[in-house]
Amino acid sequence: MKKTIIAPSVLAADFSNLKAAITDIDESGAEWIHLDVMDGHFVPNLTFGPKMVADLKPLSSSTFDVHLMISNPELMIPLYAHAGADYITIHAEAATHLHRLLCQIRDLGKKTGISIVPSTPVSCIEHLLPMLDLVLVMTVNPGYGGQSLIPFCLDKVKNLVNMRKDNKFLISVDGGINEKTAPLAREAGVDILVTGEAFFRAADKKSIVKLFKGMEI
Repeated sequence: MKKTIIAPSVLAADFSNLKAAITDIDESGAEWIHLDVMDGHFVPNLTFGPKMVADLKPLSSSTFDVHLMISNPELMIPLYAHAGADYITIHAEAATHLHRLLCQIRDLGKKTGISIVPSTPVSCIEHLLPMLDLVLVMTVNPGYGGQSLIPFCLDKVKNLVNMRKDNKFLISVDGGINEKTAPLAREAGVDILVTGEAFFRAADKKSIVKLFKGMEI
């Protein structure tokens, strides 16, 4: 059975105690840490910059999955690369020259990712799939946590599974992932579940990770 990667998003953590949040993630059995970078322009929220990533990186050996929900990502990619990102994901809607930016990420020694919002079809990134290590399907309209998953977005996951063929990119979903929707996402074929509030509000984080993975508790 395919192993599902769990990537808790620090967006839902207590920002006054992020060190404890990182410890909770590492001790839960989750493999990745998802970092949502928002600029208040591309999305209607503002989160943190590269210094936050750099400060958190020494606290964990987990994969740092940096999701740039920002305009003009080409200006910030080098900063997040040097801060310690392992994966850098940019939005298809935020840049015109996506091929150039993927080359920029790869040249910096990082894994490449593209994200698409609910209104963007998978076809818009089809020709870039051979360059990608990760495709992040937003299952809510990005900008803030606590939203409900938009069901048709899982159809895009299924399309990506069919399009993957010999390409080796991972498929991730972000938005509205909880105890009820995680099984639906796994059934659609995702590799990575990004989860925010459902993870951080759980009293037993090891159990919620097992539940999201489809394992017996």
